[in-house]
Amino acid sequence: MNKHLSALLCTVLVHLFFTGIASALPSSEMVSKLNAQVLRVQVKHNNGSNGLGSAVVIAKGQVVTNCHVVTDAHDVEVIVNGVAHVATEVKPDWHHDLCILTVSGLDAPVAKIGASKNLKYETPVFTIGYPDKTTEPVNTFGVVKGMFPMDDSVVIRATSPFRLGASGGGVFDDTGTLVGIITLKSRGDQAHYYYMPVEWVQALMAKPAQALGAKSEKPFWALSDQQRPYFMKVVQPYLSHDWKSLLTVSSAWVNAEPDTAESWFYLAMAEYETKAYDKAEAHFNKVLALNESHRQAVEYLNKINERTAGINASLNRLALLSD
Repeated sequence: MNKHLSALLCTVLVHLFFTGIASALPSSEMVSKLNAQVLRVQVKHNNGSNGLGSAVVIAKGQVVTNCHVVTDAHDVEVIVNGVAHVATEVKPDWHHDLCILTVSGLDAPVAKIGASKNLKYETPVFTIGYPDKTTEPVNTFGVVKGMFPMDDSVVIRATSPFRLGASGGGVFDDTGTLVGIITLKSRGDQAHYYYMPVEWVQALMAKPAQALGAKSEKPFWALSDQQRPYFMKVVQPYLSHDWKSLLTVSSAWVNAEPDTAESWFYLAMAEYETKAYDKAEAHFNKVLALNESHRQAVEYLNKINERTAGINASLNRLALLSD
Protein backbone atom coordinates (compact mmCIF):
# COMPACT_ATOMS: atom_id res chain seq x y z
CA MET A 1 0.00 0.00 0.00
CA ASN A 2 1.27 3.52 -0.84
CA LYS A 3 2.57 5.31 2.26
CA HIS A 4 0.36 8.33 1.67
CA LEU A 5 -2.67 6.10 1.18
CA SER A 6 -1.75 4.33 4.40
CA ALA A 7 -1.66 7.66 6.23
CA LEU A 8 -5.05 8.61 4.77
CA LEU A 9 -6.52 5.30 5.92
CA CYS A 10 -5.14 5.91 9.41
CA THR A 11 -6.84 9.31 9.42
CA VAL A 12 -10.19 7.71 8.63
CA LEU A 13 -9.71 5.16 11.41
CA VAL A 14 -8.77 7.85 13.91
CA HIS A 15 -11.85 9.88 12.93
CA LEU A 16 -14.09 6.87 13.45
CA PHE A 17 -12.43 6.23 16.80
CA PHE A 18 -12.99 9.78 18.00
CA THR A 19 -16.68 9.75 17.09
CA GLY A 20 -17.07 7.05 19.75
CA ILE A 21 -15.16 8.79 22.54
CA ALA A 22 -18.16 10.73 23.87
CA SER A 23 -20.10 7.51 24.41
CA ALA A 24 -17.10 6.02 26.28
CA LEU A 25 -17.05 8.68 29.00
CA PRO A 26 -18.16 7.41 32.43
CA SER A 27 -21.66 7.97 33.70
CA SER A 28 -22.34 10.44 36.48
CA GLU A 29 -23.27 7.49 38.69
CA MET A 30 -19.85 5.90 38.15
CA VAL A 31 -18.03 9.16 38.80
CA SER A 32 -19.99 9.68 42.01
CA LYS A 33 -19.07 6.18 43.17
CA LEU A 34 -15.40 6.66 42.38
CA ASN A 35 -15.26 10.07 44.05
CA ALA A 36 -15.63 8.25 47.38
CA GLN A 37 -12.39 6.37 46.67
CA VAL A 38 -10.32 9.57 46.46
CA LEU A 39 -9.71 11.57 49.63
CA ARG A 40 -8.27 14.89 50.78
CA VAL A 41 -4.87 14.85 52.51
CA GLN A 42 -3.74 17.64 54.82
CA VAL A 43 -0.22 17.90 56.16
CA LYS A 44 1.81 19.79 58.76
CA HIS A 45 5.46 20.08 57.83
CA ASN A 46 8.37 20.21 60.25
CA ASN A 47 9.02 23.85 59.31
CA GLY A 48 5.55 24.80 60.53
CA SER A 49 3.90 25.16 57.11
CA ASN A 50 0.73 23.38 56.04
CA GLY A 51 0.19 21.38 52.87
CA LEU A 52 -2.66 19.83 50.91
CA GLY A 53 -2.93 16.90 48.55
CA SER A 54 -5.09 14.00 47.47
CA ALA A 55 -4.95 10.22 47.90
CA VAL A 56 -6.61 7.07 46.57
CA VAL A 57 -7.82 4.22 48.79
CA ILE A 58 -6.00 1.08 47.57
CA ALA A 59 -6.63 -1.34 50.48
CA LYS A 60 -8.31 -1.42 53.85
CA GLY A 61 -6.59 1.23 55.96
CA GLN A 62 -4.20 2.24 53.15
CA VAL A 63 -4.08 5.11 50.67
CA VAL A 64 -1.53 6.09 48.04
CA THR A 65 -0.44 9.66 47.41
CA ASN A 66 2.61 11.45 46.05
CA CYS A 67 5.66 11.51 48.29
CA HIS A 68 6.08 15.21 47.60
CA VAL A 69 2.75 15.73 49.41
CA VAL A 70 4.03 14.19 52.66
CA THR A 71 7.78 14.92 52.47
CA ASP A 72 9.17 16.38 55.72
CA ALA A 73 5.83 16.00 57.48
CA HIS A 74 5.25 15.06 61.11
CA ASP A 75 1.45 15.20 61.00
CA VAL A 76 -0.55 13.75 58.09
CA GLU A 77 -4.34 13.40 58.08
CA VAL A 78 -6.73 11.89 55.55
CA ILE A 79 -10.24 13.34 55.48
CA VAL A 80 -13.29 11.08 55.09
CA ASN A 81 -16.69 12.77 55.11
CA GLY A 82 -15.25 15.70 57.04
CA VAL A 83 -13.58 13.51 59.67
CA ALA A 84 -9.78 13.54 59.96
CA HIS A 85 -7.97 10.19 60.23
CA VAL A 86 -4.31 10.14 61.25
CA ALA A 87 -1.68 8.49 59.07
CA THR A 88 0.66 6.42 61.26
CA GLU A 89 3.15 4.91 58.79
CA VAL A 90 4.43 5.36 55.27
CA LYS A 91 5.80 3.07 52.55
CA PRO A 92 7.90 5.40 50.38
CA ASP A 93 9.10 5.05 46.82
CA TRP A 94 10.89 8.39 46.70
CA HIS A 95 12.29 7.94 43.20
CA HIS A 96 8.85 7.41 41.64
CA ASP A 97 7.15 9.92 43.97
CA LEU A 98 4.67 7.38 45.38
CA CYS A 99 3.96 6.92 49.09
CA ILE A 100 1.46 4.53 50.68
CA LEU A 101 0.06 5.71 54.01
CA THR A 102 -1.34 3.52 56.77
CA VAL A 103 -4.36 5.38 58.14
CA SER A 104 -6.00 4.64 61.48
CA GLY A 105 -9.73 3.90 61.41
CA LEU A 106 -10.07 4.50 57.69
CA ASP A 107 -13.39 3.29 56.31
CA ALA A 108 -13.76 4.16 52.63
CA PRO A 109 -14.38 2.27 49.37
CA VAL A 110 -11.30 0.66 47.83
CA ALA A 111 -10.35 1.42 44.23
CA LYS A 112 -10.00 -1.41 41.72
CA ILE A 113 -6.47 -1.33 40.37
CA GLY A 114 -5.99 -1.94 36.66
CA ALA A 115 -2.87 -1.86 34.49
CA SER A 116 -1.26 1.28 33.12
CA LYS A 117 0.65 -0.71 30.50
CA ASN A 118 -2.64 -1.84 28.91
CA LEU A 119 -3.72 1.71 28.04
CA LYS A 120 -3.85 2.79 24.40
CA TYR A 121 -3.32 6.19 22.83
CA GLU A 122 -6.49 8.30 22.64
CA THR A 123 -8.13 6.15 25.35
CA PRO A 124 -10.53 8.31 27.43
CA VAL A 125 -9.49 8.84 31.05
CA PHE A 126 -10.66 11.05 33.88
CA THR A 127 -9.08 12.31 37.08
CA ILE A 128 -10.37 12.80 40.60
CA GLY A 129 -8.56 15.07 43.03
CA TYR A 130 -8.87 17.98 45.45
CA PRO A 131 -7.20 20.99 43.81
CA ASP A 132 -6.54 24.19 45.72
CA LYS A 133 -8.59 24.26 48.95
CA THR A 134 -11.68 22.53 47.63
CA THR A 135 -13.61 20.33 50.03
CA GLU A 136 -15.32 18.36 47.26
CA PRO A 137 -13.55 16.20 44.64
CA VAL A 138 -13.05 17.72 41.19
CA ASN A 139 -13.20 15.68 37.98
CA THR A 140 -11.40 16.39 34.72
CA PHE A 141 -11.62 14.45 31.45
CA GLY A 142 -9.19 13.82 28.61
CA VAL A 143 -7.44 11.20 26.49
CA VAL A 144 -4.08 9.45 26.68
CA LYS A 145 -1.46 11.28 24.59
CA GLY A 146 1.76 9.60 25.64
CA MET A 147 3.06 6.42 27.24
CA PHE A 148 6.72 6.53 28.17
CA PRO A 149 8.44 3.25 29.11
CA MET A 150 10.20 3.48 32.47
CA ASP A 151 11.19 0.91 35.09
CA ASP A 152 8.98 -1.98 33.92
CA SER A 153 5.93 0.23 33.34
CA VAL A 154 4.92 3.46 31.58
CA VAL A 155 4.56 7.05 32.71
CA ILE A 156 1.27 8.32 31.29
CA ARG A 157 0.62 11.69 29.67
CA ALA A 158 -2.99 12.70 29.13
CA THR A 159 -4.95 15.83 28.31
CA SER A 160 -6.99 15.74 31.55
CA PRO A 161 -5.69 18.80 33.46
CA PHE A 162 -5.23 19.22 37.19
CA ARG A 163 -4.24 21.97 39.62
CA LEU A 164 -2.10 22.22 42.73
CA GLY A 165 -3.60 20.08 45.51
CA ALA A 166 -4.79 17.31 43.19
CA SER A 167 -1.37 15.58 43.47
CA GLY A 168 -1.89 12.00 44.63
CA GLY A 169 -5.39 11.79 43.19
CA GLY A 170 -6.58 9.07 40.85
CA VAL A 171 -6.70 8.58 37.09
CA PHE A 172 -9.43 6.16 35.99
CA ASP A 173 -10.39 4.58 32.69
CA ASP A 174 -13.94 4.45 31.35
CA THR A 175 -14.63 1.21 33.27
CA GLY A 176 -13.86 2.89 36.61
CA THR A 177 -10.49 1.15 37.04
CA LEU A 178 -7.58 3.01 38.61
CA VAL A 179 -4.82 3.30 36.00
CA GLY A 180 -2.61 6.10 37.31
CA ILE A 181 -1.79 8.61 40.04
CA ILE A 182 -1.87 12.37 39.43
CA THR A 183 1.70 13.58 39.92
CA LEU A 184 3.19 16.46 37.94
CA LYS A 185 2.82 18.87 35.05
CA SER A 186 5.26 20.87 32.96
CA ARG A 187 5.56 24.62 33.36
CA GLY A 188 3.63 27.15 31.29
CA ASP A 189 0.17 27.65 29.85
CA GLN A 190 0.44 24.66 27.49
CA ALA A 191 1.31 22.22 30.25
CA HIS A 192 1.82 18.50 29.78
CA TYR A 193 0.16 16.44 32.51
CA TYR A 194 1.82 13.27 33.81
CA TYR A 195 0.58 10.35 35.90
CA MET A 196 2.54 7.60 37.64
CA PRO A 197 1.56 4.02 36.72
CA VAL A 198 -0.33 1.71 39.06
CA GLU A 199 2.24 -1.06 38.55
CA TRP A 200 4.59 0.96 40.77
CA VAL A 201 1.86 1.26 43.39
CA GLN A 202 1.33 -2.51 43.39
CA ALA A 203 5.07 -3.13 43.78
CA LEU A 204 5.19 -0.69 46.68
CA MET A 205 2.35 -2.43 48.53
CA ALA A 206 4.68 -5.35 49.26
CA LYS A 207 7.38 -3.14 50.84
CA PRO A 208 7.78 -2.61 54.60
CA ALA A 209 6.36 0.52 56.24
CA GLN A 210 8.35 3.08 58.24
CA ALA A 211 7.65 6.02 60.50
CA LEU A 212 6.49 9.32 59.05
CA GLY A 213 9.17 11.95 58.63
CA ALA A 214 11.83 9.55 57.32
CA LYS A 215 14.62 11.12 55.29
CA SER A 216 13.42 11.67 51.75
CA GLU A 217 15.06 11.66 48.32
CA LYS A 218 14.27 13.66 45.19
CA PRO A 219 11.87 12.07 42.67
CA PHE A 220 13.13 11.49 39.14
CA TRP A 221 11.28 14.53 37.83
CA ALA A 222 13.03 16.89 40.30
CA LEU A 223 16.57 15.84 39.36
CA SER A 224 18.90 17.98 37.26
CA ASP A 225 18.05 18.50 33.58
CA GLN A 226 20.72 16.01 32.55
CA GLN A 227 19.35 13.32 34.89
CA ARG A 228 15.71 13.64 33.89
CA PRO A 229 14.17 11.17 31.43
CA TYR A 230 14.04 12.16 27.77
CA PHE A 231 10.27 12.55 27.74
CA MET A 232 10.78 15.51 30.08
CA LYS A 233 13.82 16.91 28.24
CA VAL A 234 11.88 17.37 24.97
CA VAL A 235 9.01 19.38 26.46
CA GLN A 236 10.62 22.82 26.70
CA PRO A 237 12.17 22.90 23.20
CA TYR A 238 8.90 21.53 21.80
CA LEU A 239 6.72 24.15 23.51
CA SER A 240 9.14 26.99 22.68
CA HIS A 241 9.51 25.82 19.05
CA ASP A 242 13.27 25.48 19.46
CA TRP A 243 13.43 22.88 16.71
CA LYS A 244 17.22 22.61 16.56
CA SER A 245 17.42 21.81 20.27
CA LEU A 246 14.54 19.39 19.90
CA LEU A 247 16.40 17.68 17.05
CA THR A 248 19.45 17.23 19.29
CA VAL A 249 17.53 15.89 22.29
CA SER A 250 15.22 13.61 20.28
CA SER A 251 18.17 12.17 18.32
CA ALA A 252 19.78 11.18 21.61
CA TRP A 253 16.43 9.76 22.78
CA VAL A 254 16.08 7.60 19.66
CA ASN A 255 19.58 6.23 20.21
CA ALA A 256 18.79 5.44 23.85
CA GLU A 257 15.25 4.07 23.29
CA PRO A 258 14.82 2.96 19.66
CA ASP A 259 11.65 1.00 20.44
CA THR A 260 9.81 3.97 21.97
CA ALA A 261 7.31 5.52 19.55
CA GLU A 262 7.51 8.94 21.22
CA SER A 263 11.26 9.21 20.67
CA TRP A 264 10.73 8.82 16.91
CA PHE A 265 7.76 11.19 16.96
CA TYR A 266 9.71 14.10 18.46
CA LEU A 267 12.61 13.42 16.09
CA ALA A 268 10.27 13.38 13.07
CA MET A 269 8.53 16.55 14.23
CA ALA A 270 11.88 18.34 14.60
CA GLU A 271 12.84 17.16 11.12
CA TYR A 272 9.53 18.36 9.70
CA GLU A 273 9.91 21.80 11.25
CA THR A 274 13.49 22.09 9.96
CA LYS A 275 12.23 21.13 6.47
CA ALA A 276 13.88 17.70 6.32
CA TYR A 277 10.64 16.32 4.92
CA ASP A 278 11.90 13.00 3.55
CA LYS A 279 13.45 12.05 6.88
CA ALA A 280 10.35 13.24 8.73
CA GLU A 281 8.07 11.13 6.53
CA ALA A 282 10.16 8.00 7.12
CA HIS A 283 10.24 8.56 10.86
CA PHE A 284 6.53 9.38 11.21
CA ASN A 285 5.89 6.05 9.51
CA LYS A 286 8.27 4.48 12.03
CA VAL A 287 6.08 5.95 14.79
CA LEU A 288 2.99 4.30 13.29
CA ALA A 289 4.83 1.00 12.94
CA LEU A 290 5.44 1.10 16.70
CA ASN A 291 2.08 2.63 17.63
CA GLU A 292 -0.69 2.58 15.01
CA SER A 293 -2.92 4.76 17.23
CA HIS A 294 -0.57 7.76 17.22
CA ARG A 295 -2.92 10.44 15.91
CA GLN A 296 -0.33 13.26 15.75
CA ALA A 297 1.95 11.18 13.53
CA VAL A 298 -0.96 10.67 11.14
CA GLU A 299 -1.68 14.41 11.13
CA TYR A 300 1.91 15.23 10.22
CA LEU A 301 1.96 12.60 7.48
CA ASN A 302 -1.13 14.21 6.02
CA LYS A 303 0.63 17.60 6.07
CA ILE A 304 3.53 16.06 4.16
CA ASN A 305 1.10 14.44 1.73
CA GLU A 306 -0.63 17.77 1.11
CA ARG A 307 2.69 19.51 0.61
CA THR A 308 3.85 16.88 -1.88
CA ALA A 309 0.54 17.07 -3.72
CA GLY A 310 0.86 20.87 -3.89
CA ILE A 311 4.38 20.66 -5.29
CA ASN A 312 3.31 18.09 -7.89
CA ALA A 313 0.38 20.26 -8.93
CA SER A 314 2.69 23.26 -9.37
CA LEU A 315 5.13 21.21 -11.45
CA ASN A 316 2.28 19.97 -13.64
CA ARG A 317 1.09 23.56 -14.24
CA LEU A 318 4.62 24.63 -15.17
CA ALA A 319 4.91 21.67 -17.55
CA LEU A 320 1.65 22.63 -19.27
CA LEU A 321 2.77 26.25 -19.63
CA SER A 322 6.06 25.21 -21.21
CA ASP A 323 4.35 22.99 -23.85
